[in-house]
Amino acid sequence: MTEITLKIEGMSCQHCVMSVRKAVGGVAGVLSSDVTVGSAKVAFDETRTNRDDIAKAIQKAGYKIKAEG
Repeated sequence: MTEITLKIEGMSCQHCVMSVRKAVGGVAGVLSSDVTVGSAKVAFDETRTNRDDIAKAIQKAGYKIKAEG
């Protein structure tokens, strides 16, 4: 299991939180997620998915991942 935290731009309310939670939960291999306004902490099975797949699902839901670093 791998755990990551992604910083997310464009979130401002609980509707945004629910949208991101739904997007992340729809990725095969995601085991759990803790989504708050501005970030998502995600645990996943690295044999089934990866950070890029999770980020793409969030972006498809209409949000932008902040660059790391």
